Amino acid sequence: MTAAEIPDAVVVTVAVNGREYRRSVPSRLTLADFLRDELGLTGTHLGCEHGVCGACSVFIGGRSARACLTLAAQVDGARVDTVEGLDQYEEAPRLRRALSDNNGLQCGFCTPGFLITAVELLRDTDADKPLTEEGVREALSGNICRCTGYQGIVQAVLDAAESSE
Repeated sequence: MTAAEIPDAVVVTVAVNGREYRRSVPSRLTLADFLRDELGLTGTHLGCEHGVCGACSVFIGGRSARACLTLAAQVDGARVDTVEGLDQYEEAPRLRRALSDNNGLQCGFCTPGFLITAVELLRDTDADKPLTEEGVREALSGNICRCTGYQGIVQAVLDAAESSE
């Protein structure tokens, strides 16, 4: 659709997972809906739609953000990485392996948000301050999982951090 066909439309140009897109979208369209409905990237899940559950987490300019609270117009000119684009981050393969080894995931609905948050945590680790169980739990506290009890996820992040050393 063109901007003329959409009331209150804005033109958004954004690089998503390394590919550039230019779309006319309603000015109040969320980034989550843009990714899912306009680009077909359904790995970004919508849970609460209030920024509480973390299922919609993505990277915007290399930092994690809630796609349900961000308007598509706000990412004009930015780089967005979704769970589908995590392979570009060196932490992702070892995190996936550790999640599998620790039975860290069950139904999978929360998985994209946990992956984004955990990759960010592993990427930003301070060499002088190793990750602790308490630190990982705090970092992941913005992501809700109703299936696992979190222990497998926390252990997977700790194992992934250890395997990078």
